Amino acid sequence: MKIVVISDTHMPKRGKKLPTSLIEDLQSAQLIIHAGDWQTLDVYQELLTYAPVEGVSGNVDGEDIKERFGEKRILQINGKRIGVVHGHGEKGTTEKRAIAAFAEEDVDLIIFGHSHIPVKKQSDGVMLFNPGSPTDKRRQPAYSYGVITIQGTIHVDHVFYNSKE
Repeated sequence: MKIVVISDTHMPKRGKKLPTSLIEDLQSAQLIIHAGDWQTLDVYQELLTYAPVEGVSGNVDGEDIKERFGEKRILQINGKRIGVVHGHGEKGTTEKRAIAAFAEEDVDLIIFGHSHIPVKKQSDGVMLFNPGSPTDKRRQPAYSYGVITIQGTIHVDHVFYNSKE
Protein backbone atom coordinates (compact mmCIF):
# COMPACT_ATOMS: atom_id res chain seq x y z
CA MET A 1 0.00 0.00 0.00
CA LYS A 2 1.35 3.43 -0.99
CA ILE A 3 0.51 6.32 1.34
CA VAL A 4 1.45 9.92 0.59
CA VAL A 5 2.00 11.95 3.77
CA ILE A 6 1.85 15.74 3.84
CA SER A 7 1.56 18.44 6.45
CA ASP A 8 1.58 22.21 6.70
CA THR A 9 0.23 22.96 3.22
CA HIS A 10 -0.98 26.38 4.43
CA MET A 11 -2.94 26.88 1.21
CA PRO A 12 -3.63 29.34 -0.25
CA LYS A 13 -1.38 31.46 2.00
CA ARG A 14 1.91 29.62 1.31
CA GLY A 15 1.04 27.97 -1.98
CA LYS A 16 -1.60 28.60 -4.60
CA LYS A 17 -1.56 25.01 -5.85
CA LEU A 18 -0.14 21.63 -5.00
CA PRO A 19 3.42 21.25 -6.35
CA THR A 20 3.96 19.16 -9.49
CA SER A 21 6.32 16.77 -7.67
CA LEU A 22 3.64 16.03 -5.08
CA ILE A 23 0.90 15.61 -7.69
CA GLU A 24 2.96 12.94 -9.46
CA ASP A 25 2.99 10.80 -6.29
CA LEU A 26 -0.63 11.58 -5.43
CA GLN A 27 -1.69 10.02 -8.75
CA SER A 28 -0.51 6.59 -7.58
CA ALA A 29 -1.42 6.92 -3.88
CA GLN A 30 -3.89 4.55 -2.28
CA LEU A 31 -4.25 6.81 0.76
CA ILE A 32 -3.26 10.38 1.67
CA ILE A 33 -2.54 11.43 5.26
CA HIS A 34 -2.41 15.14 6.14
CA ALA A 35 -0.91 16.05 9.53
CA GLY A 36 -2.59 19.44 9.91
CA ASP A 37 -2.38 23.12 8.98
CA TRP A 38 -4.44 22.61 5.84
CA GLN A 39 -5.69 26.23 6.08
CA THR A 40 -8.89 25.50 4.11
CA LEU A 41 -11.11 22.51 3.32
CA ASP A 42 -10.40 23.21 -0.37
CA VAL A 43 -7.11 21.34 0.13
CA TYR A 44 -9.05 18.33 1.41
CA GLN A 45 -11.43 18.46 -1.56
CA GLU A 46 -8.52 18.60 -4.01
CA LEU A 47 -6.70 15.72 -2.34
CA LEU A 48 -9.86 13.61 -2.53
CA THR A 49 -9.63 13.69 -6.32
CA TYR A 50 -6.53 11.46 -6.00
CA ALA A 51 -7.26 9.03 -3.14
CA PRO A 52 -9.07 8.69 0.20
CA VAL A 53 -7.81 11.24 2.73
CA GLU A 54 -7.25 10.95 6.48
CA GLY A 55 -5.84 13.66 8.69
CA VAL A 56 -5.92 15.88 11.74
CA SER A 57 -6.32 19.58 12.33
CA GLY A 58 -3.44 21.93 13.11
CA ASN A 59 -3.09 25.15 15.04
CA VAL A 60 -3.97 27.45 12.10
CA ASP A 61 -7.02 25.45 11.00
CA GLY A 62 -10.53 26.75 11.54
CA GLU A 63 -13.51 25.14 13.24
CA ASP A 64 -14.65 23.45 10.01
CA ILE A 65 -11.39 21.50 9.77
CA LYS A 66 -11.28 20.79 13.52
CA GLU A 67 -14.82 19.38 13.38
CA ARG A 68 -14.07 17.28 10.29
CA PHE A 69 -10.78 15.76 11.52
CA GLY A 70 -10.16 16.34 15.23
CA GLU A 71 -6.68 16.84 16.68
CA LYS A 72 -5.50 13.23 17.00
CA ARG A 73 -6.25 9.87 15.47
CA ILE A 74 -4.98 6.34 15.17
CA LEU A 75 -5.29 4.61 11.81
CA GLN A 76 -5.25 0.82 11.43
CA ILE A 77 -3.60 0.02 8.10
CA ASN A 78 -2.50 -3.45 7.02
CA GLY A 79 -2.08 -4.56 10.63
CA LYS A 80 -0.10 -1.48 11.65
CA ARG A 81 -1.23 1.28 14.02
CA ILE A 82 -0.37 4.78 12.85
CA GLY A 83 -0.83 7.74 15.16
CA VAL A 84 -1.39 11.14 13.55
CA VAL A 85 -1.18 14.48 15.36
CA HIS A 86 -0.10 17.97 14.33
CA GLY A 87 2.25 18.45 17.29
CA HIS A 88 1.54 22.03 18.33
CA GLY A 89 1.30 23.00 21.99
CA GLU A 90 2.95 24.81 24.86
CA LYS A 91 5.61 22.61 26.45
CA GLY A 92 8.54 20.72 24.95
CA THR A 93 9.51 20.33 21.33
CA THR A 94 7.11 19.42 18.54
CA GLU A 95 8.60 15.93 18.48
CA LYS A 96 8.20 15.45 22.24
CA ARG A 97 4.58 16.65 22.09
CA ALA A 98 3.88 14.16 19.29
CA ILE A 99 5.38 11.31 21.32
CA ALA A 100 3.44 12.39 24.42
CA ALA A 101 0.17 12.39 22.47
CA PHE A 102 0.49 8.62 22.01
CA ALA A 103 2.25 7.73 25.28
CA GLU A 104 -0.69 5.58 26.39
CA GLU A 105 -1.23 4.02 22.96
CA ASP A 106 0.41 1.12 21.18
CA VAL A 107 1.46 2.55 17.81
CA ASP A 108 4.03 1.51 15.22
CA LEU A 109 4.43 4.95 13.64
CA ILE A 110 3.73 8.54 14.72
CA ILE A 111 3.16 11.09 11.96
CA PHE A 112 3.32 14.74 12.96
CA GLY A 113 3.87 18.17 11.43
CA HIS A 114 3.92 21.75 12.77
CA SER A 115 7.67 22.42 12.69
CA HIS A 116 8.03 22.09 8.87
CA ILE A 117 11.23 20.15 9.66
CA PRO A 118 11.49 16.70 8.04
CA VAL A 119 12.09 13.96 10.62
CA LYS A 120 12.55 10.21 10.18
CA LYS A 121 13.87 8.29 13.18
CA GLN A 122 13.17 5.59 15.72
CA SER A 123 12.32 6.39 19.33
CA ASP A 124 11.73 3.55 21.81
CA GLY A 125 10.69 1.18 19.03
CA VAL A 126 8.31 3.64 17.35
CA MET A 127 9.05 5.31 14.02
CA LEU A 128 8.65 9.10 14.14
CA PHE A 129 7.91 10.82 10.86
CA ASN A 130 7.42 14.48 9.99
CA PRO A 131 7.03 14.97 6.23
CA GLY A 132 8.04 18.64 6.34
CA SER A 133 6.01 20.99 4.13
CA PRO A 134 5.34 20.83 0.38
CA THR A 135 4.70 24.58 0.18
CA ASP A 136 6.54 26.32 3.05
CA LYS A 137 10.08 25.08 3.65
CA ARG A 138 10.95 27.94 6.02
CA ARG A 139 14.68 27.54 6.75
CA GLN A 140 14.91 24.02 5.33
CA PRO A 141 17.02 23.43 2.20
CA ALA A 142 14.07 21.93 0.25
CA TYR A 143 10.31 21.44 0.21
CA SER A 144 9.21 17.94 1.19
CA TYR A 145 6.51 15.36 1.74
CA GLY A 146 6.58 11.67 2.58
CA VAL A 147 5.79 8.31 1.05
CA ILE A 148 5.00 5.30 3.20
CA THR A 149 4.69 1.75 1.96
CA ILE A 150 3.33 -1.03 4.12
CA GLN A 151 4.06 -4.57 3.01
CA GLY A 152 4.45 -6.46 6.24
CA THR A 153 6.77 -3.75 7.52
CA ILE A 154 6.49 0.02 7.39
CA HIS A 155 8.91 1.81 5.06
CA VAL A 156 9.00 5.64 5.17
CA ASP A 157 10.88 8.05 2.93
CA HIS A 158 10.99 11.76 2.28
CA VAL A 159 10.69 13.27 -1.17
CA PHE A 160 12.66 16.52 -1.43
CA TYR A 161 12.40 19.09 -4.23
CA ASN A 162 13.44 22.69 -4.84
CA SER A 163 10.41 24.32 -6.46
CA LYS A 164 6.89 24.45 -5.11
CA GLU A 165 5.54 24.95 -8.64
